[in-house]
Amino acid sequence: MARYTGPKTKIARKFGVAIFGEDKSFEKRNYPPGQHGNNRRRGKKSEYAIQLMEKQKAKYTYGVLEKQFRNMFKKATASQGITGEVLLQLCESRLDNVVFRMGLSRSRSGARQLVSHRHITVNGGIVNIPSYSLKPGDVVAVREKSKSLETIESALSNSSAVYEWMTWNNDTKSGTYVAIPERIQIPEQINEQFIVELYSK
Repeated sequence: MARYTGPKTKIARKFGVAIFGEDKSFEKRNYPPGQHGNNRRRGKKSEYAIQLMEKQKAKYTYGVLEKQFRNMFKKATASQGITGEVLLQLCESRLDNVVFRMGLSRSRSGARQLVSHRHITVNGGIVNIPSYSLKPGDVVAVREKSKSLETIESALSNSSAVYEWMTWNNDTKSGTYVAIPERIQIPEQINEQFIVELYSK
């Protein structure tokens, strides 16, 4: 399965946001990468460059490749509602993202690994497809044999985020994807309108 495996802090510094989660290296060097860092003279970015950067930020944030992302955009365009918001909602409904939001992993890449290694169930059945799209009411849980995994225990003990569109029961290690989140509830710093404008050209 193709996925980005390059340096993550460098990418985060490029966008000025810790898109891959908590990153001590990013906190130390919160300025653009390159030999001259903040001292480098940077010309005004074109409209296209700004739109492209926003799309790249969204792709890196959710760990989605270009073909998958474009397919999601087509699906969002065909759906009712504001295209940009629907696009982010589709990203949020991915199984790997929900596993990450529920606190089972400290990063989306870690959540993707938990799913692909068959540690996660949906409505009682094992699902090993990270891009699996959840529907409101779906129950996501840790597989019985995997409940004692140290990585899951560690992630849960350090997790404090609470999201209104999902519930989590730490005793049963299961949660429910209650509803599709509204745009205002999604914390990611992404300007989805730029992405819509880019793909609409």
